[in-house]
Amino acid sequence: MKKFFKEFKEFAMQGNVLDMAVGIIIGGAFTAIVTSLVNNILNPIIGLFTGNNLDSLTATFGQVTFKYGAFLSSVINFIIVALVIFIIIKSINKLSNMRKKEEEAAEEAPAEPAEEILLLREIRDSLKK
Repeated sequence: MKKFFKEFKEFAMQGNVLDMAVGIIIGGAFTAIVTSLVNNILNPIIGLFTGNNLDSLTATFGQVTFKYGAFLSSVINFIIVALVIFIIIKSINKLSNMRKKEEEAAEEAPAEPAEEILLLREIRDSLKK
């Protein structure tokens, strides 16, 4: 049982797990901000054109009411969050690729000897003859 807890502690304290936990917390806060943006800013703006706040749009068939406005608000939330995540991941990948290219270029480019070393080699070769 001790070994199990030791392994769990090592797993929980890895950088990736901690990074993921921070990302989830920040993601939750960001989602709350986007939800507020949609509910308090975008829905009323859409309401200016439709005559109703987006959340209040409903369709009634018999005794059943479909709240399609609330659904549309959720779709808008999702699109905004997905767009921001896409932009962040694309930026991170671009930076990562730039770093890899710089490292590859540094590894591929052989260091040319200094001018003094070239001169010393020429002198050495002349003396050998």
